Amino acid sequence: MARSFQVDIVTPEAVVWSGEAELVTARTTEGDIGVLADHQPTMAALSTGAVKVVHKDGVTIAGIHGGFLQIYRNQVTLLTDRAELTEGTVEDARRAAVELREAEVAESEPAV
Repeated sequence: MARSFQVDIVTPEAVVWSGEAELVTARTTEGDIGVLADHQPTMAALSTGAVKVVHKDGVTIAGIHGGFLQIYRNQVTLLTDRAELTEGTVEDARRAAVELREAEVAESEPAV
């Protein structure tokens, strides 16, 4: 069994998910990243896409839009502009992430 580490997916409004995980995958502006216990300290900008968290109870998948990923001392924090837990596949989460991005763009457009 793989060693676990703390993971938090946080938006400005709420903690979307928090718990112990064995693996986290996410998309950064530099490409995809996979995180296991004792990963090297890292800071990265997040891209719109899916985050997959593998834990003892199964898999949690979220669509995210923007933000940062920090890995330090077996603590992974995804501080994201928007996040939504999804049911289904990673592809479903990617679609949800695109919808989050489009909603942000629509909110930022001036009213006519």
